[in-house]
Amino acid sequence: MTAPQRIDQVIPAIIEHDAVSNHAFEAQRLLRELGFASEIYAAILGPGTEGRVRRIAELPRLTGGEQWLLYQSSIGSPVAETFARHPGPKLLDYHNITPAELVERWIPPLADESRLGREQLRQLAPLVHGALADSAYNAEELVAKGFREVTVVPVLIDAANLQATADDGELARLAAAKRGGGADWLFVGQLGAHKALHDIVKAFTCYRRCYDPAARLHLVGREMGHAYRDALGRFVAGLGLSEAVEFTGSVSPGALVAQYENADLFVCCSDHEGYCAPLIEAMSRGVPVVAYRAGAVPGTVGRGGVLLADKSPAVVASAAHEVLRDPGRRAQLAAAARRQAAGHTLEGARAAFRAAIRAALERPVQEPQSSLA
Repeated sequence: MTAPQRIDQVIPAIIEHDAVSNHAFEAQRLLRELGFASEIYAAILGPGTEGRVRRIAELPRLTGGEQWLLYQSSIGSPVAETFARHPGPKLLDYHNITPAELVERWIPPLADESRLGREQLRQLAPLVHGALADSAYNAEELVAKGFREVTVVPVLIDAANLQATADDGELARLAAAKRGGGADWLFVGQLGAHKALHDIVKAFTCYRRCYDPAARLHLVGREMGHAYRDALGRFVAGLGLSEAVEFTGSVSPGALVAQYENADLFVCCSDHEGYCAPLIEAMSRGVPVVAYRAGAVPGTVGRGGVLLADKSPAVVASAAHEVLRDPGRRAQLAAAARRQAAGHTLEGARAAFRAAIRAALERPVQEPQSSLA
């Protein structure tokens, strides 16, 4: 089979300030750099993506191997069926699918999509010529589903989040609060139940009551539906912490950098993570990390932070206190965080992506064994 002229991506939905969407945009840039024509086709186009992404209905069906497809998989979608029916050779890039039971109570349709996504993975395995996975944790799941030729390619982290300059206005606002004393805890990620922000709030409450009554908690990220966010807000208010806990929503790269620069500690209590790019962003800026060892978190954090097997409030609060009370310990963790982040650079992820694509193109393409169609 001759080398393809184009490698197009298909993705269920593409949204600004979303890790998988940012990954797809960077992958497109790299595919074009490698000499391929490359467009992104999605079923749902979020605000700000118009003109950069095409509708899935516009996806061409070129035969003869001149067009390959790369599917960005993170949820169940009819887009997977379009991908499966396409005549071209297929690649899949897996960003993990949140287990349905972690979101069922708050967003039942999302739980249905999660179950569908995992079933679609099993069905897609025989059709896919090569697979990419964000982490060793994700790669193990693909192998268990029957995928062959799985390569770990870390998330192509949005360069803007690493290279942006801190927003001066945001820095000044955060510094003004800091002058009153108290440590600043930070978590960055979607406000979804699987991120277990309620557990962070519990630990933060314990920390304030036992160690630092002036501490503040900043929760940065977009909502995943209103039900969980509203319940979390009521929980915070019921604890009398409305003035101490900030919900920022989605923020600009400059405002995000200001949050990292202001933070004394990054705390993660997620029940499930396939990679967790904000951990890398925090560590790259020397923010000490305390994290619950769930999913891919141990592989992402490595020796760059404190990993906990127990996330009960007293345990997390005590771990935070041990980090924050000792400047020497904080400095050691900050240095360890930077060393760990140095192994997860954007340039390193780019090199891994290029190598995975080249390796896939060099392997003989086998006929698929089955189809979703």
